[in-house]
Amino acid sequence: QVQLVESGGGLVQAGGSLRLSCEASGSIFSLTGMGWYRQAPGKQRELVAGISRGGVIDYTDSVKGRFTISRGNAKNTLYLHMNSLKPEDTAVYYCNTYPPTVNWGQGTQVTVSS
Repeated sequence: QVQLVESGGGLVQAGGSLRLSCEASGSIFSLTGMGWYRQAPGKQRELVAGISRGGVIDYTDSVKGRFTISRGNAKNTLYLHMNSLKPEDTAVYYCNTYPPTVNWGQGTQVTVSS
């Protein structure tokens, strides 16, 4: 089974920045789209940003202009640069294929204080 490991979360004040990292076992990210997802308290998991197999990048409207998804030098690595963070960004952030096809990892907690 593919293993996904997210890191880089933490507690940050509104307006601050964080960089999340994702590493996946195997080479699935080199063959499929990849994306970041998040689940806020009391809400369902949602797509934050995704890179399609063809390289097209999509962001959910609430993060456009603030977040940047990128691929690392290693094809099994994915990043999410988050700027101008808002309290409503508070959630557990997960990576997966885009669309998601493998088991979810533990995620990394992002908490934005006001």
